Amino acid sequence: MISSTLLVTLLASAVSARSIKRGTGAIKCPVVLSGFVPVDKTPTDFDSYATSPFNPDYVRGSEKFSEILLFPDAGSSHFDNASTKSVEVTINDQSIFQTQNGFRRAGLQIQGDTNEGSPGTTGVRTLHFSVKQDAERTLNLTHEYLNVWHEAADFSANQFNFQSGTIIGKSDSDPNTFKVLNRQNTQVWETPIDPTAWQNFAITLDFDKNTLQVYYSKDDEPLEAVTDALTNDNSGEGQYQIGILKKPTGTSDVVNSGFQETGIDEGQIYGGIFLEDSADGCISL
Repeated sequence: MISSTLLVTLLASAVSARSIKRGTGAIKCPVVLSGFVPVDKTPTDFDSYATSPFNPDYVRGSEKFSEILLFPDAGSSHFDNASTKSVEVTINDQSIFQTQNGFRRAGLQIQGDTNEGSPGTTGVRTLHFSVKQDAERTLNLTHEYLNVWHEAADFSANQFNFQSGTIIGKSDSDPNTFKVLNRQNTQVWETPIDPTAWQNFAITLDFDKNTLQVYYSKDDEPLEAVTDALTNDNSGEGQYQIGILKKPTGTSDVVNSGFQETGIDEGQIYGGIFLEDSADGCISL
């Protein structure tokens, strides 16, 4: 006969096993830059070049990444497995990068992704990332957010923006959606923000043909193309930015001024971050 204590232990183990269900997405193309977070990483690992998959100095304010990154029990994204885990980027009132006083900003740059000469800006590259919402650290969607983007090396433009919230100057935009904008800041696709599901995205940039294409799925469904390969200006090299950039309201100078409420405690959960070589049409779905 099984003792009551052992039965409780077995039941708890079964529940735990179900709660850490792993993604089944298979990576079939060469990985150029890896933002996967090994399951054994601790917060302080993200403060050192030797132990972090990301640049420990950028992009953040005065607080170290060990103070602003969380590791929630969010289950696994589509491309995570038993050896990797998700990471949550958070912002607060102190999240001011350099002198950008209008923004509240924190973000991840994959190590090896340099501003000039990056392996991420040649040939055909696909950036994969999955996002999930934290019910305790919701975004204030009356603001405009940049969540993922590729910024040109001279900082004059972004080859694409993956955004949420209320887009400044676009009164007809739905704040409750994720949006992909091209270099001209024209929206090419959107989907509602799901409060509970993992949402999986892939953005292919063809640096030879100057095109952009978007892929999407939820939870553990395979990615599907949701746009054609669209004409886009991918010139200017630069880096991929992954995290949160919250713009202010009430100003035309969003970098330096404007309204940000006090008591900010917001987060975005990310998983399955990697950049792959999509030469010859290779896409991990």
